[in-house]
Order: sequence, then C-alpha cells, then structure tokens
Amino acid sequence: MQPAILIASLMVSSTPILLAALGEMVVERAGVLNLGVEGMMITGAVSGFAVAINSGSPALGFLGAAAAGAALSLAFAVLTQFLLSNHVATGLALTLAGLGLSALVGKPYEGMKAPTLPKLDLGPLAEIPFLGRVLFSHDVMVYASLALVAAVWAVLRFTRAGLILRAVGESAEAAHALGYDVVRVRVLAILFGGALAGLGGAYISLVRVPQWTEGMTAGAGWIALAIVVFASWRAGWVLVGAYLFGGVTVLQLNLQAAGAAVPVALLSAAPYLVTILVLVIISARGLQGAPAALGRSFHASG
Repeated sequence: MQPAILIASLMVSSTPILLAALGEMVVERAGVLNLGVEGMMITGAVSGFAVAINSGSPALGFLGAAAAGAALSLAFAVLTQFLLSNHVATGLALTLAGLGLSALVGKPYEGMKAPTLPKLDLGPLAEIPFLGRVLFSHDVMVYASLALVAAVWAVLRFTRAGLILRAVGESAEAAHALGYDVVRVRVLAILFGGALAGLGGAYISLVRVPQWTEGMTAGAGWIALAIVVFASWRAGWVLVGAYLFGGVTVLQLNLQAAGAAVPVALLSAAPYLVTILVLVIISARGLQGAPAALGRSFHASG
C-alpha cells in the first residue's frame, strides 16, 4: 500500500478511539474514573446507526449518538456524584448495560447499510501530491476530532474553566472550600466524556464499517482508557497514543491482506498486545501526571 493511503487510513482508524480517549481524559482530569467508555461507545454506535437509518441523515445520526452517550453517562454521574457509589464498579456496570442494551436495540438493524458521511470537497488542496491524500481527503469528523484535541488542550491550559476542572481533579475539598461547585463540574465533565464516546461509537457504525454488528466496538473503549494513562492525562499525547494504536491496527490489516507468514490470530491481537506492553512500561515508571483525587468520591460536609 502507498504510504499516503496508509497514513490516511491510520487517521480514519484512529478517530473513534481519539474521540473516546479525549472525552475520558477530561472526565479523569475532573477526578472521576469512568470505566464505562466501552458501553457508551457501543450505545453511541447503535443509536447513531438507528437515527441515521430512520432519518437518512448521518449528521443527525452523530447528534443522536452524542445524546445517547451523554444520557448513559448521566446515569453514571447520578450514581457516583449524588449516590456516591464506587467509580470502578459503576463504570463496569455501565459497560455491561451498554453492551446488553445495544444488542437489544440493534437487532432489527442487522444487515442494513447506513448513509455515511461524504468526504469534504477541499478543491485544489486535495490535489496536492502526497499531502492532499493524507490531510485533505477526509470526512468532517476526522477534522472535528483534531479540532477538539486543540480546543481541549487550550481550555485546560489557558482558561478559568480549565483551571477549575483541574483544581477539582487535584483536590475536590480544596476546590469546594474556594466556593466551586465540585459536583456540577464533575457532572458536566462526565456528560462531555459520554458525548464524545458516543460520537466515537457512531464513527465506527456510520463511517468505518458502515453497518451495525453486535459488539462492533471490539474493545475500543478499553483501548481509549489505556491511551489516557499512556498520555499522562495530556491532550497532545492522547492524539499521539490514538494514532499509534490506529497505525498498528492498519498495519496488521495490511499484513493480513498481503498474506504475511504470521498467524492471523497473532496479527489481529497485535494492537492489544502493543497496548498491554505500553501499560506495563508505564506501570513500571509509575503513574506520572495522574490527578490526585482520581476515583475518589466527594461529599460536601458543609
């Protein structure tokens, strides 16, 4: 495969994980650990597909997916922020609920083909040798995901809202003592993370495939969680991590297509093995950059 096509495929393959990981990074920077990313992604995938099929509009499908992801994350927010349930157990339950719900809702849509997003017409830019194919031949969601990375980085680094979010993630008690509404900040972060996870799921069912298959996210939510740790909770490194995983995924698919003398099962497992290896290396050097209050419930005492 030509290098330009390979890199362009990498960007498309990475977009769902990039969206989900970026949303989860914001959630974790607020001190909340939501392990339900996989459940929100698969819910977004089936909701976006159903809306796109029934409306004929992929744009409405993406909006529906974001709403569905946010709605599922709202359940997590109520349980963890108001009822003070355990973050880890609630997140795992959210994933199981999302997988079961999506299988039920998606049953009538199996075998259907959804309307997909067209590539943006960028005129002469798309004709530039190499760069045109790599950078200027994508659909709007690829560019939206990159814009979101820049926006999240800028908000967290340069704005008052970003400062408050980071303060809540470092010490909820101190932020509360300064007069900030810790629960509201965390709930808004959770909803943002859920909406992005839903968008990531919809990208799989509306662009990458585009059809509905039960369990089609295939662990992408867990990879997104791993990428947040790999990135040390920094937006720029989330982009690097997502594109690294996307690159390994595209490479193994091309090796399979080329008939490489490597067992297919091993090639299919390669992206996940790379993720495990990266996490082992990170664990060995310690969790650098993790928010101090990550995973700790907060209850205002007064």
